[in-house]
Amino acid sequence: MELSKILFIALAAFIALGFAFFQYLYKSRKRGRDTYILFSLRFFSVFILLLLLINPKIGFISYKLEKPMLILLADDSWSINHLKQEDSLKLILESFKSNEKLNKRFDLVQYNFGKELKSGDINDFKDTETNIFSALEGVEALSKKRKSVIALISDGNQTSGRNFEYFNSKNTEIYPLVIGDTTQYPDLELIRLNLNNYAFLDNRFPVEAFISYSGEDAVNTRFVIKENEKVIFSEEVSLDNENSSVIIQAQLPATNLGVLSYKAEIAPLATEKNQANNIKSFAIEVIDERTEILLLSAMSHPDLGAIKKAVETNKQRQLAIKYIGENLTLEDYQLVILYQPNAGFLSVFEELKKNNQNYLLITGTKTNWNFINNIQDFIIKDFTNQNQEIFAVRNPNFNQFQFEDAVFSNFPPLEDKFGNIELESNSIESIYFQEIENVETTQPLLAIKGNAQRKIGYIFGENIWRWRSASFLEDKSFEAFDNFFGKLVQNLASTKQRERLTLDYESFFYENESAIINANFFDQNYQFDPKANLLITVEDSLNSFESQFILKNNTYQVDLGGLPPGTYTFQVNEAETGLSRSGSFEVISYNIEQKFISANKNAMQALAENSGTRIFYQNQTQEFINRLLNADKYKPVQKSQQKDVPLIDWFYLLFLLVLILAIEWFYRKYKGLI
Repeated sequence: MELSKILFIALAAFIALGFAFFQYLYKSRKRGRDTYILFSLRFFSVFILLLLLINPKIGFISYKLEKPMLILLADDSWSINHLKQEDSLKLILESFKSNEKLNKRFDLVQYNFGKELKSGDINDFKDTETNIFSALEGVEALSKKRKSVIALISDGNQTSGRNFEYFNSKNTEIYPLVIGDTTQYPDLELIRLNLNNYAFLDNRFPVEAFISYSGEDAVNTRFVIKENEKVIFSEEVSLDNENSSVIIQAQLPATNLGVLSYKAEIAPLATEKNQANNIKSFAIEVIDERTEILLLSAMSHPDLGAIKKAVETNKQRQLAIKYIGENLTLEDYQLVILYQPNAGFLSVFEELKKNNQNYLLITGTKTNWNFINNIQDFIIKDFTNQNQEIFAVRNPNFNQFQFEDAVFSNFPPLEDKFGNIELESNSIESIYFQEIENVETTQPLLAIKGNAQRKIGYIFGENIWRWRSASFLEDKSFEAFDNFFGKLVQNLASTKQRERLTLDYESFFYENESAIINANFFDQNYQFDPKANLLITVEDSLNSFESQFILKNNTYQVDLGGLPPGTYTFQVNEAETGLSRSGSFEVISYNIEQKFISANKNAMQALAENSGTRIFYQNQTQEFINRLLNADKYKPVQKSQQKDVPLIDWFYLLFLLVLILAIEWFYRKYKGLI
């Protein structure tokens, strides 16, 4: 205890003694037993009260023996099962856990990993992806407060994530322990297939195959593509140690509508150990829909090229740029885009109205708003000749079609003439609102007027090309903008009557990929209904099951998980109204973990060198354990910690104070002094 605290306690005792003395003994002529009892009670009550205020503490040092952590990071992926190393891995884990000396020296903790890091002692080897880098990163974050050693028990075969060879740990040593056969066998592998998701009926679609070979001797093989076990493409392939890879281009016919399934194969070598990576299944959806779009303008502008590129990203759509004055047949197009119309567009508007055609109107600083206000009755703008910059604000309640938010609110502003827009129709729904001079408004920036007969879209601002450029700067890709604009055009070009129950899903999924189906449900006024009760029934040739849709971000979604390969049909029903929609999809056989034929010792060796440790093999487990036991830097460390605790807990002092005051009061009452 500090000297100052001792002096304060002595001073408190002196003050309490003086207070009691002056109250009961000073100038007192009768000093009987009662006086001394009251004197004592008052002394203790005042002294305890002062002790509560001083709160004296004493310090003491506690000692704790802290052992370093030995983290057993075990590979729980499918490749361990494929290479038949499940028993070897479990035996290695057991040898660590059953070693008494190791348990005295370390705190053993086991984590498993495949696609994600998991805690626990149970290994089932069912993960269809392996991300070693993410597992190392997660373990280091969990153990950064203690000295730790990581024993990475794996075959070193990674299928996703960053390259783990270059993982650099600042505080933790990593010892790779390789399991599986490290012998390098001659092997052919069909690495990747490149193809589009869609093809047009009676056209040919390209398939690009990447084939690699690991081995010393020259080999000859044959690459084929089959449809229902019928060979529709074949090519001879020659590979050797120097020319170890080849790219094959194939053109396949799209002869039938719907989802077509194919199988690409490389004829295996006689000595090839793993043939699972010689085969890949794939599918393509053949459609018979081509959308012809006309972009009509009276002037040149960078927006015209940006719109054309965005629209034609989807090969189903073709966009023609025409100028006022050229010979036009509007009925040849499913959608007409009118760019900054002026009085020269009079005949165009009249023909669109006559044909009841859909169109997209884009305005800007060169737009003749007097003409626009007079030629149609849906929107009226009270404009001035002053130009105005307009930023975008997403309307969270827009549900006519689903799209990923391209974050246009962070993009450069569009530009139009200043003025207030009045909507003469309640069927116009805004996708984005206007933000003007940092003030969010309910004025539409992008909007759609839709009914069962006709759809009209509006973009109130020019310089759309800046949004496409900003999308590339943001994501290093035009994909976000092109997808959004493509879905806008797709919605406007559609002549189908709007359905109250709509579905959005892929026509095929790969094995072990989550099959996700999205749905929207609208009330009779075509307003999104968040209270719908949607149930899906899924069937294949053998089984059927049901699942419930959940509401997620203004849409309904059901995740069917990873389904076995096969063809599935489904029906979605809304319980209250009885409305239903049906569809089908196919699950394609694919497991990337089956492509490995041996352990990747080179990657594990690189990790060890980068960590300043060494690599061990499964027959060197005891050697690894001995290394850990003999290393002085892994010995437990005794740590001291100084703690200051109250000399007497305050609630005891408070209880004692209340007790003494109560005794004094009752004693006075008993003696008739109060």
